[in-house]
Amino acid sequence: MASIAFIGLGNMGGPMAANLVKAGHKVAAFDLVETSRNQAKADGASIADSAAGSAKGADVVITMLPAGKHVISVWTDVVPSMTKGTLIIDCSTIDVESAKQAHALAAKHGIASVDAPVSGGTGGAKGATLTFMCGGEDKAFGAAKPVLENMGKKIVHCGGAGAGQAAKICKFLGDISYPLYITHYPLIYIYTAWVVDNKIPLGVKGLLVGLLVVLAGIGLAFACLKLYDEPVREWLKKKVLVKR
Repeated sequence: MASIAFIGLGNMGGPMAANLVKAGHKVAAFDLVETSRNQAKADGASIADSAAGSAKGADVVITMLPAGKHVISVWTDVVPSMTKGTLIIDCSTIDVESAKQAHALAAKHGIASVDAPVSGGTGGAKGATLTFMCGGEDKAFGAAKPVLENMGKKIVHCGGAGAGQAAKICKFLGDISYPLYITHYPLIYIYTAWVVDNKIPLGVKGLLVGLLVVLAGIGLAFACLKLYDEPVREWLKKKVLVKR
């Protein structure tokens, strides 16, 4: 089993670190938020006093952070203290350019690196059923895969540095465009019959205007659910679906 540093213990990172502990790895964890650190400790991880401190002596370092600027900042702090030949994996969802900068920083210090954003939400993080979209050299991916398999069911190598983030962007766009396509297909049909072919009687057009508005609203609503799926589901559970 490996010695793993896990930095970033939020809604996704916390359960992911817990699954590494369950798999038998020695996990040193760090987060700026005290409650997150306390939960990780309860889950069996040891708590470091800093991000760099968690990485000392680690075979693998994993980061799960909010944005590219945070990844660059943490990697700048952590990578120089890592042993040459070890591995660092970023599971955050960030921009491709920041991912490439992070890879370059790791390479400069002789550290193998993989960008591996995830899909599956907090349910997937807790159940270890995440999908990882990975970018990096073949050797780095080969070293990362056994570790990622403790946290997910599908581990995909998408290409070189930044390719994992590029794949995540493509998936995101597909997720939000599909519901729009499904609901707007009938809109195209109605528009063609009404405006182009003029086959719809005048009395029916008023009803169809209402239908057009409803279909457009449904499409946008589902697109928003895909954009903010996890927060929306949590809100619905607490405010709408809770038993009275």
